[in-house]
Amino acid sequence: MELVDRIGLILTLTNLSIFTYYTFWVIILPFVDNDHFVHKYFLPQEYAILISIYAAVALICFLSICIGYVMLESKKKKA
Repeated sequence: MELVDRIGLILTLTNLSIFTYYTFWVIILPFVDNDHFVHKYFLPQEYAILISIYAAVALICFLSICIGYVMLESKKKKA
């Protein structure tokens, strides 16, 4: 297995585990009793919304920076 394939596999497994954890936290956990032992493995529900908002803002900032960089580089090539 090449290094690129191994990195892709690691990224895929990491994203799958984060998706599974977040899905269980947001969709299934509200239907579980509050005194159940599984609640100690998760943050309070308010953090689910905050983490999503911060991730969206970070993604928008990153994409804006990348688009701005590409626009500046294409402007320099024309000049």
